[in-house]
Amino acid sequence: MENTLAIKTTVAAVPTTQADTATNSAAEIKMSATNLSIYYRAFRAVADVTLPIYSNKITAIIGPSGCGKSTLLRTFNRMNDLVPGSHIDGEVTLDGEPLFGPNIDVVDVRRRVGMVFQRPNPFPKSIFDNVAYGPRLYGIGRKSDLTEIVEKSLRAASLWDDVKDKLNQSGLALSGGQQQRLCIARALAVEPEVLLMDEPCSALDPVATLKIEELMQDLKSTYTIVIVTHNMQQAARVSDYTAMMMMRPDRAGEMIEFDVTQTIFTLPKDKRTEDYVTGRFG
Repeated sequence: MENTLAIKTTVAAVPTTQADTATNSAAEIKMSATNLSIYYRAFRAVADVTLPIYSNKITAIIGPSGCGKSTLLRTFNRMNDLVPGSHIDGEVTLDGEPLFGPNIDVVDVRRRVGMVFQRPNPFPKSIFDNVAYGPRLYGIGRKSDLTEIVEKSLRAASLWDDVKDKLNQSGLALSGGQQQRLCIARALAVEPEVLLMDEPCSALDPVATLKIEELMQDLKSTYTIVIVTHNMQQAARVSDYTAMMMMRPDRAGEMIEFDVTQTIFTLPKDKRTEDYVTGRFG
């Protein structure tokens, strides 16, 4: 099989059960899903997923359209709660603590686990106000504090040099790639611990895509990143770990394989994974 991987990793092959991952000294688990099924009323969209998300690593979730990748991703910051009738079986944890429960502050969950969507969605506000929006919601009102946060976030998103002289300009005036980096800066402004990215480059040209991929590599030293992508080359280039999902006959998505990205792309255990990553399926 052709080796499409363009990155190196020093982390040993990843076991797929929580019992085994507890003994993996190479990386620390930041989030996890255990026997997770996700429902929209009676329909089970995702079935029995067990998945560790390692700290300061990039985990890619791949698979054909409709297999539940984005549904799984949105569960990690409880965005699916906004869909009437949605509920889960199983467990999702953040730093070992359950993410679902009667005493969980969902607003705080979404601060700690930020999200960047498929298409850039800046607010119809200035660049400054886009980035300052979250901190203001959390009670930060002093202009000097906001100015510091905005600059820090834009620098982290590799956008500061492009916009530092036009912070009062509308965020909608930026190019598509700049708008996506603005959305990343907006997510970083509330100091999340995990960054979820749902097809963040699908609407971008190759040059803008490369900048976002380089940015992800820079950000993983500070943040844990989970990305959903249909782009196999992108998954191979940027991720440390890869989860492969497929749709079952009952139309529920399931995770059929999870491992270090190099293994997924060169020595997958499941024939369906091999067919998908080599373009013979999906």
